[in-house]
Amino acid sequence: MERRTQADRDAITIEIGYAFVSACFAAALAFGAVYGPVLAFSLSPSTGRILAVAGGVLAAVVFLLRVVHVLLGFARRPENDGR
Repeated sequence: MERRTQADRDAITIEIGYAFVSACFAAALAFGAVYGPVLAFSLSPSTGRILAVAGGVLAAVVFLLRVVHVLLGFARRPENDGR
């Protein structure tokens, strides 16, 4: 296996950063879409807690799926096959 060049290492670092930042943004949007009605309307506290938990779970799932999608897409590019 060949050593990676500095450009390869930089590309991987940038891709990981992009995956993390875009996943954070997507997760925040997902949480806001679920929990937003609690802020906009006067809902009961129990409904607010349920929506907060549901929003948190959805945000975590969206975050993980986005990171996996971006990094697998990067790994499947022909120029990233390690040759």
